[in-house]
Amino acid sequence: MTEELRGLLRESAEGHLPDRARMLARVERGTARPGTAGRSRDRGRTRTGTRIRTLSWPRIVFATLATAGTLTASALTVVTVVHAPDPPRNPTATAPSAAGRTAPPTEGGRAEDGPLWADGSVDPHSNAYWAQSNVTLKAREPLSALVVELRIALTEGVKDTGGWRTRPAADFDLSTREEGGFLVYRWTLKPGRTVPPGEHVFAGQYDHATGGRDATDDTYRIDATAGAAGSGAAVWGGFA
Repeated sequence: MTEELRGLLRESAEGHLPDRARMLARVERGTARPGTAGRSRDRGRTRTGTRIRTLSWPRIVFATLATAGTLTASALTVVTVVHAPDPPRNPTATAPSAAGRTAPPTEGGRAEDGPLWADGSVDPHSNAYWAQSNVTLKAREPLSALVVELRIALTEGVKDTGGWRTRPAADFDLSTREEGGFLVYRWTLKPGRTVPPGEHVFAGQYDHATGGRDATDDTYRIDATAGAAGSGAAVWGGFA
């Protein structure tokens, strides 16, 4: 609704607002005039003498007030329409944000699934300044797809110093990053490569604050496609 149309409606509404005080004063003056009652009685008769019903002044007052109330309500309705806010023309819908990858489930751990078996351990050669976390995988069938993820909690002083695996480096893509309070190592088998049955180790190496480091919050997860049927399998666990 434009401002010009609002202005026209507002002026129209104000013009219909009755002056209640003026109307009451006019009624009082009419009832106070001398001879009014007589003239009213005379006007109450027709030429044939038939009496016409006339309204007494209290009824006139009540009728006037009722009319004023009706006009006031109508005017207020118009004013309300004038001041009602316009609805938004182009409401913007809020699209839900994309969910990020959740941390792998580790509660209770699952060390074996189909042809896969796995275990997490802190390498015995770790010391007071540096550590290595090993994920040992045993496969009973060839793997045509494999993702190994190692998550090291970012306790004091944790900093990546490298990673390795017992399989050829050319067979895997390795990514290392900090994410959600963890140092994350991820080995992904390249398309067209396979992992033969047997035992394989994937290790992440990192510095840490001087002294013993608590590995309770560290986790791992392995997802693989195994066998000629291409069935999926997943195992996970911790280092506590």
